[in-house]
Amino acid sequence: MAFAVPLVLAAPVWAQDIAEDISGTYRVEGRNPDGSRYSGTVTVQESSDAVAFAWIVANQSYAGVGKRVGRVVEVDWGAAHPVVYVIMPGGVMYGTWADGQAMERLEK
Repeated sequence: MAFAVPLVLAAPVWAQDIAEDISGTYRVEGRNPDGSRYSGTVTVQESSDAVAFAWIVANQSYAGVGKRVGRVVEVDWGAAHPVVYVIMPGGVMYGTWADGQAMERLEK
C-alpha cells in the first residue's frame, strides 16, 4: 500500500504533460503485421465528443473516428480491431493495430 502514494502524487504532473487538444497534422511511421514498414501523414481533428483520423499512406487514404479517454485514443477505422494510441508527454502518440500485431508512431 505504501507504494501507491508516490503514484498518486505523480499523477497531476503526468496529466499536465498531456496535450489539451491533439488536433493537427502528424508524420506517421509504422510497421505492418508482416513486418514491412510504412510512412505517411495523418490529420487528427478532436472535438468534444469524438476524434477523427485521416491517414494518407503509400498514396492510399484511410479514415476513422474514435473516442479519447485521458491519454488513450481508440479509433475504429473499419478493420476487425481498432487502432489504440497512447498520448505521450510532448504530444507524440504510439499506437497498435491489427490486434497488437502492428504499430505506429505519430509526431507533429
